[in-house]
Amino acid sequence: MLFSLPPQVLILLIFSLIFALTFHEFGHAYVAHLCGDDTAKKAGRMSLNPFVHLDLFGSLMVLIAGFGYARPVPVNPQNYRVRNADFYVASAGPLMNLLLGVAAAFLLSYLASNNLSMLAGIPVLELLYLFIFINFNLCLFNLIPLGPLDGNSVFPHFLPADLKIRFQNWNYRYGSQTLIGLVLLSMFLPGFSAFGWITSISRSMINGLL
Repeated sequence: MLFSLPPQVLILLIFSLIFALTFHEFGHAYVAHLCGDDTAKKAGRMSLNPFVHLDLFGSLMVLIAGFGYARPVPVNPQNYRVRNADFYVASAGPLMNLLLGVAAAFLLSYLASNNLSMLAGIPVLELLYLFIFINFNLCLFNLIPLGPLDGNSVFPHFLPADLKIRFQNWNYRYGSQTLIGLVLLSMFLPGFSAFGWITSISRSMINGLL
């Protein structure tokens, strides 16, 4: 779907994807800074410069599948001065994408209500819809509690203490392999889609806002 778009829209969309991934990682770094850890800041990652955040494979996944990731922001939990800081830091990235998507939805509604579907020859409503869709997909995908995804630090906080430890131990051993396996099966096994629910929820969220 993405590569069937007109070239000028695809170019702007790529910038939008870079924008979404950059703000995602900036959110992690900034909240870590607020919680007392400046590891990311010292590494030059508390920045809106996309070149310090982007991961080639993660970016290609966004273009091909609609979800993906950037290079993880380095953190040192020993520097945290806030209780449950790992939860706040992990939540910051998906929350940033959610806020970007919601803001874009309000902008899309405003432009549509004023019949502004084209700006400088660009189908801006189509572009905004895809921008919202990508941000919601990024938000939901990164909340999956597997491997290095943000959900690994978010989901355990909703579990009882004993189950939390068991889950974290399991994820440390098998989470990344499980995530990679699901991605590969979704890519190469006809009719299998481990992440189809992401698309469905994203579309429901968009329909609820527009």
